[in-house]
Amino acid sequence: MLKQAALACCKLYVSESRNAKTLEAIGKAAKGHPLSSLLNVFEDKDYNRVGYTLVSHLEHGISLSSPLQEAVLGMAKTALQYINLEEHGGTHPRLGVVDHICFHPLGEASLSQVASLACSVAAQIGTTLNVPTFLYGAAHHENRTLDSIRRELGYFKPNREGQWVGLASVPLSLSPEFGPCQVLPRTGVVVVGACPWVVNYNVPIVSSDLVIGRRIARKVSARGGGLPGVQAMALLHGDKVMEIACNLLDAKSVGPDKVQAEVSLLAEKEGLKSEQGYLTDYSEDQILEAACRRLKLF
Repeated sequence: MLKQAALACCKLYVSESRNAKTLEAIGKAAKGHPLSSLLNVFEDKDYNRVGYTLVSHLEHGISLSSPLQEAVLGMAKTALQYINLEEHGGTHPRLGVVDHICFHPLGEASLSQVASLACSVAAQIGTTLNVPTFLYGAAHHENRTLDSIRRELGYFKPNREGQWVGLASVPLSLSPEFGPCQVLPRTGVVVVGACPWVVNYNVPIVSSDLVIGRRIARKVSARGGGLPGVQAMALLHGDKVMEIACNLLDAKSVGPDKVQAEVSLLAEKEGLKSEQGYLTDYSEDQILEAACRRLKLF
């Protein structure tokens, strides 16, 4: 019965996790729409970043998009009102206050359905919230990848301290799909996309040497000839600790266990100790089951 349900899942990442008043306001905006449900909130104070996971029902191939769309737009509007990116700190790179929004199909939902929803949300963010907004994945007519946009906008360029900061490298003149072509340092830009399920898995290493960390991340990632479908970057995370933060694009083929083993091996070769990694969200099946229960679909 779970697989027969058609749901849209949205993961929304905001560049803030330390201001309780801001998080309370964003959470209130997320919970104001009963036909969409907020299933998970993952806060990371070292990264100064929070990830929200929301779902809504898709019925008979037609998206009941307004509840989820309104919830996402309400959260984005609230975040933009409360957060000034020029005053933002944290060791995770970011391009905007609302840094990344991704839609995933669950159960019987199709990728094209959630891509349409992503396009609609992106258009509204660009036009009504007046923020440059880019599309990627199935939401983009050429299926542009998320990492290609981030590379183009300087997301992976380090600052003088050797830590990625993202916004510092964003050009002032842009060519977004929606919204203005000029970026405001206070708000940055938004990237919105649609793609199959992605697993986020982070492995801590007891070291703050980002030169070694980046070497390990490069060897783990598919781009560097490592594990297929894995994207990785090294980020400082707390005192004398860094993480190899990984996106697993095909976790059924290369899952967290394989990533853990590879990072541990590479760290050992560098004379460093790795720790047990962790997921930043529930699994796809857990999200589907929780959504069906919360939305009373069975």
